[in-house]
Amino acid sequence: MKKIIAILIVLMLPAQMFASEADLIIPDAIKDQYILYWGFIITMLGLFFGFYQFIQIKKIHAHKSMLEVAQVIFETSKTYLIQQGKFIFILFLFIGTAVAFYFGFLSKDPETGENLFGIVGVLMILGWTILGILGSYAVAWFGIRMNTLANSRMAFASLERKPIKLLNIPLNAGMSIGVVLISLELTMMLIILLFVPGEYAGASFIGFAIGESLGASALRIAGGIFTKIADIGSDLMKVIFKIGEDDPRNPGTIADCVGDNAGDSVGPTADGFETYGVTGVALISFILLAIIDTSLQTQLLVWIFVMRILMVITSIVSYWINGAITKAKCSNVDELDFEKPLTSLVWITSLLSIVVTFIASYYLIGDLDNNLWITLSIIISAGTLGAALIPEFTKLFTSPKSIHVKEVVEASKEGGASLNILSGLVAGNFSAFWQGMVFFFLMFIAYYASTYGLGNIMIYPSIFAFGLVAFGMLGMGPVTIAVDSYGPVTDNAQSIYELSLIEDNIEEITVEIEKDFGFTPDFEKSKYYLEANDGAGNTFKATAKPVLIGTAVVGATTMIFALILVIEHSLGIKPEAILNLLNPYTIFGFLLGGAVIYWFSGASIQAVTTGASRAVAFIKDNINLDPNAPKKADLEKSREVVKICTQYAQKGMLNIFIAIFSFALAFAFLSAPIDFSESMSDADKLIAAAPVSLFISYLISIAFFGLYQAIFMANAGGAWDNAKKIVEVDMKEKGTALHDASVVGDTVGDPFKDTSSVALNPIIKFTTLFGLLAMEIAISPSFRGLAPYFGIAFLLVALYFVYRSFYKMRISK
Repeated sequence: MKKIIAILIVLMLPAQMFASEADLIIPDAIKDQYILYWGFIITMLGLFFGFYQFIQIKKIHAHKSMLEVAQVIFETSKTYLIQQGKFIFILFLFIGTAVAFYFGFLSKDPETGENLFGIVGVLMILGWTILGILGSYAVAWFGIRMNTLANSRMAFASLERKPIKLLNIPLNAGMSIGVVLISLELTMMLIILLFVPGEYAGASFIGFAIGESLGASALRIAGGIFTKIADIGSDLMKVIFKIGEDDPRNPGTIADCVGDNAGDSVGPTADGFETYGVTGVALISFILLAIIDTSLQTQLLVWIFVMRILMVITSIVSYWINGAITKAKCSNVDELDFEKPLTSLVWITSLLSIVVTFIASYYLIGDLDNNLWITLSIIISAGTLGAALIPEFTKLFTSPKSIHVKEVVEASKEGGASLNILSGLVAGNFSAFWQGMVFFFLMFIAYYASTYGLGNIMIYPSIFAFGLVAFGMLGMGPVTIAVDSYGPVTDNAQSIYELSLIEDNIEEITVEIEKDFGFTPDFEKSKYYLEANDGAGNTFKATAKPVLIGTAVVGATTMIFALILVIEHSLGIKPEAILNLLNPYTIFGFLLGGAVIYWFSGASIQAVTTGASRAVAFIKDNINLDPNAPKKADLEKSREVVKICTQYAQKGMLNIFIAIFSFALAFAFLSAPIDFSESMSDADKLIAAAPVSLFISYLISIAFFGLYQAIFMANAGGAWDNAKKIVEVDMKEKGTALHDASVVGDTVGDPFKDTSSVALNPIIKFTTLFGLLAMEIAISPSFRGLAPYFGIAFLLVALYFVYRSFYKMRISK
């Protein structure tokens, strides 16, 4: 959704007034808006809420056997995250060099030729780039610690036969992560807005966004590869050796638990942090560039930030309301549909946010002409409604109750794994169609509303309206992150239950639990609750993906918009004269963008395939199924599987990152107007500048192809995953041919939904963010003549790493 929004902003905004990020000057009057300073109190309370939930989860008692397993998972996850931190530092050297070169050497006053930022300014921008990386890294660390506390508590709570506890523990953990994430993001952005000098604030926002994007890309891609290597390696043992789910003798089980956190906790939290921040930066830039009146700029900036702050409050209040309703209805039930309370939370948050939007807009911008406060409220509310509608449409294709998922099961009955896979592909394709229709519906509402007076205060109001739809979708950020974080806790809880070996001596354990914890455990019902709740977790992990994926390009609006303005400023031509379908370079760019998206999908899955084959080979050689052997996890063998997963995750990530980095530089440099001269006639200038369109259309193509590819892959994977869950939980067919077929489908879907699809989000944003710097270097008069030579060199580098991503990642014989 937001991809489309940002693209339209790029295509339709006229180039005028300003040149680049240097001109994103925050009005001085913003520092006198004391209501924004109250925002720090709200964000501090949000952080307090998150850490309070953390402490409450930590206080919940659990059996020592489960706590020990959870601690092993955390320690191993921590080792992985530290390793990723070192890897991100290496990547920062590449990006930091480009940022410093652009802001330190190429950002010059066109009249005096003096550098616009100086050493202090460049260091400040680099500092905010580092803080962006650290922000993504910090929330990832908090998320992994929170989830590895909650998983053991939930596993133990399942024995108590109180399903409401199994709902509350992962949901409380998720809300803790969501509120901390958003509160930290808002705090950092408020500091830039209110305390960084206005002439540096715009560039600081951009540096911050680039840092967030780099951190999220590395953690999301590598985490997605890691988790699916471990997951597939563990799952295939069920087919090969006919062993149970999460059998402790399987060295892949611990690695799978670590992978749940690396891929489904670390990646999404870093991704959410980046998405929320980059989208805010985009809207700030639009306001500064599309509106000339500084007092109006100030008023709308205050409105945007207050709305963001209020959404933290509405999310927490909605969580409390939903908790009270759930407690009243479900406290004493023995059976609980875990999806219903999560669904009601999403809808309560959406509806309450819409009400608050209208009230706050009335008080903040009620004095605007033509009742624009109503227009703007309707537009944001369309996005907020979308954040609830999109999960509903996702569930139509991924929920265990959905017809499409049941169709996958029926296909498996009739034709085994082959028809299982085909039916899942059908679900993914249909989901992309229907969610595309939802995006169209929401954007049409925004467009129609924007025709009622918004054009009186800004240029191209419909494009601003599309951006506000994206903003509204992210207004439910804490709840979106909470339901996404629900899944890894429920998944890990099942594994911890098995790894704890708590059923090995039921009589003694029963007496111990009755004495120490005051209840009689129900072992049989416990497994049912854990598996049923995992199905809900799978569904809501799936529902969050399209919302986050849909924000990918809107977060890069600043970069593309600024790039178009640079073209007008540097070349003295109207961008719309070359950015059109009659320019063949536009078509070339579309072709290149689509090619890169499909290469990326293949490269990320190849890394999983090769890593999983290596993990499977190791596990097959080292699994001990001797009936007389101890039925417990071998930590040394488990660590070796984790090492394999980490090795191939970083190999895959390195190939992908360097190729994406090099493609951005190559296509930008090859788009440089090398023959352009100020002395040319206007007609000749257009001919010379025509190649510039290649890079812009490349970015647009990345967005459009990426949007539908990501939705298709995410929902197809979700359908396969929950089809297996139906076979295991509802049909109780574990160990049968039908179960084998569903496991095969699930292993196909694993890298679809948790590697390639979700990683497209940060890849799109990173490409656009970094692409801006690349294009501004290419278009600069002092570099223009050399650009094609560097472009060819970087293209060769990119193609080499494309080659490496398959031929050097093949399964060894």
